[in-house]
Amino acid sequence: MIEVVASMARGPVFLAGELMESLITFTNPMSHLSTSASCEMLAWASAQIHCQFHASENRVALPAQGNKQDVQAESNTVLIPNRGERGQCVLDTPPKILFCDLRLDPGESKTYSYSEIVPVDGPPSFRGQAVKYVYKLTIGCQRVNSPIKLLRVPFRVLVLQGMREPPFPQDEEVSPSNPFLEEEEASRRDARPLERALDMLMVTTSRRCPQMFNITNVRGKVAKFCIFKMVYRLGEDIIGTFNFSEGDIPCLQYSVSLQNEEEIQQQYQRRPGQVISVTGHGRHMESCLHTASSHFSLPVPLNVTPGFSTDIVMLRWRLHFEFVTAREPMEPPTVLQNQSEVTVWAGAEHVDVDTFSWDLPIKVLPTNPALASYMSHFTGTNSISI
Repeated sequence: MIEVVASMARGPVFLAGELMESLITFTNPMSHLSTSASCEMLAWASAQIHCQFHASENRVALPAQGNKQDVQAESNTVLIPNRGERGQCVLDTPPKILFCDLRLDPGESKTYSYSEIVPVDGPPSFRGQAVKYVYKLTIGCQRVNSPIKLLRVPFRVLVLQGMREPPFPQDEEVSPSNPFLEEEEASRRDARPLERALDMLMVTTSRRCPQMFNITNVRGKVAKFCIFKMVYRLGEDIIGTFNFSEGDIPCLQYSVSLQNEEEIQQQYQRRPGQVISVTGHGRHMESCLHTASSHFSLPVPLNVTPGFSTDIVMLRWRLHFEFVTAREPMEPPTVLQNQSEVTVWAGAEHVDVDTFSWDLPIKVLPTNPALASYMSHFTGTNSISI
């Protein structure tokens, strides 16, 4: 028996275009003192990245070839990274051979390094109500005259969409190099695309541009709303303020929800005019009668998918507001200046109200993948016994 363990060095979350590195260790667990210990051999092993796509048949109408599933027999000698999985493989990298003819004595182990650039032309990792995109690192290995065994390590990919191009080419030198530190310089060159992407991300999401909105219904002005920016990173707090003192209509209660909209592109919708899937990721609710001002703070979870668009699906983000207002003016409680006793004010038992809602589109972008790794449900490690 041979134990195979694959682990991702930096964590299970990557930006598209980033270098992914993984260590794959092959071990013969038998002790050399055991009487039954023997040498173990593997004919070959290879590794590659693939993205698996799956769609709900009730919501997505794919072309006939899109619904085919791989039914390759386990004894087949052809390596297919998505063998046995539902859906279709929409992206894969060329396989890289780790070794040929590996021999392991009892208690011996050998570790191989695999590195690959995460493709920039693929979709992000996404688990929606109608569509799923899942990335996996697949290690295939085989004994002589035995079926291929596959070890899969799922990981998450974040994609920067809707941002301008980098201000300089990726191969351009932007700082003095040290000819005596070749390894350090090579490492820095590999990290520069990621650093530039993160710098662009920070600049884009750090700009504060307050936006003011007058909240009104058919009866008049309810409040003035201010939000400080419209673009956020994963993990950031969305902060907004309400000024009810400028309103003509009393507001009894408001709620704000962070939501995403998953819309199937028209040519792939199962039914014409198909309803958009909406998912909530946090809600703030507050009673605000006779309140001059109020504010809310909603965090953008680190484990959600930023907005993106493919040929099949589009994901957008929004703030969903709901207001409960009174139909008639309501006088605030009065307290006399010279009154020494405690006064208890009871609210009205019956109030005629109106309700209305409003959606404010916002943009959600990725964050530093090292930060997102802390909240990932992937471990970046997996193992198999052959």
